[in-house]
Amino acid sequence: MSQPAASGHQPSRLHVVTGAGPVGWTVAEQLAAAGHRVRLLTRSGSGPAHPLVERLSLDVSEPAPLGEALQGAAAVFHCIHGSRYNAEVWARELPPAELNVLAAAGAVGAVAVFPESLYSYSAPDNIMTEDSPRQAQGGKRGVRTALLAARAASPTATVSMVAGDFFGPRVRNSHAGERMVRPVATGKPMQVIGRADQPHSFTYVPDLAAAMIAAADRPQVWNRVWHAPTGPALTQREIAGAFARAAGARAPRVAGIPGWAVRAMGVFSPDMRDLTETLYQFEHPFVMDSTASQAALGLTPTPLQEAAAATVAWWRDGGR
Repeated sequence: MSQPAASGHQPSRLHVVTGAGPVGWTVAEQLAAAGHRVRLLTRSGSGPAHPLVERLSLDVSEPAPLGEALQGAAAVFHCIHGSRYNAEVWARELPPAELNVLAAAGAVGAVAVFPESLYSYSAPDNIMTEDSPRQAQGGKRGVRTALLAARAASPTATVSMVAGDFFGPRVRNSHAGERMVRPVATGKPMQVIGRADQPHSFTYVPDLAAAMIAAADRPQVWNRVWHAPTGPALTQREIAGAFARAAGARAPRVAGIPGWAVRAMGVFSPDMRDLTETLYQFEHPFVMDSTASQAALGLTPTPLQEAAAATVAWWRDGGR
């Protein structure tokens, strides 16, 4: 199981986290659990309640207060993902926020660490490694490509930690999130986007957080893209089955929604229309390899049985 590396961190060093979604929240929790001071920046002031976590209400799009909040920081974990899953929203919100974070982190000598997706990969039919081409254009994929290019061009030290589709505690709006865990844990059938029988990489969010923390502590791995420790690719039917076993439920009936049906529904539903852009990820094999980063960071993915059990337990605890 991946654990955040604590060898080089000193408890007196400050770590700043932006955003309290599943990634930001988990990064803050892991840092605090290891004895590190955390300053968590969100518009609402939300986040885990822990004596080492200072929660501040702050908009990272405002450079002056962001610069003040980063004073004394050794690392900044920028975990804000946009207010909607929409290309126009991403293009409007994400680049200026990242530029502010890069500038503020650079001004205080902090490394900026970003969770990243597989969207920018331009040859996804092949197994994706850190050396695979990342030149996808248009829509949400093009936004991610542009963000990676801006990080590479920045004088600030950066790390981009790529993950597959998320699952785990606090993960709600993902393909292996609430809409999968809830029904299969109670023995109900479910439908998934695309095909249910194609191999697909799913990353356990605590493993992503641990990799981000470990990379921040190793200057020798900065200024490049890495892959978060991710287990063997699973079909959507297989990961649903893992959740069902963890819940003690019967094997779920999982049916795929064909691409043509998703596109047809997209005519009337903006949410479905936003999903059509990434249908390719679920109609064909979509597999990442994390061998290189596991060796560089000394981490391994959490075993599926353990990760599925923790995910189901979190939902059964009320999702808090």
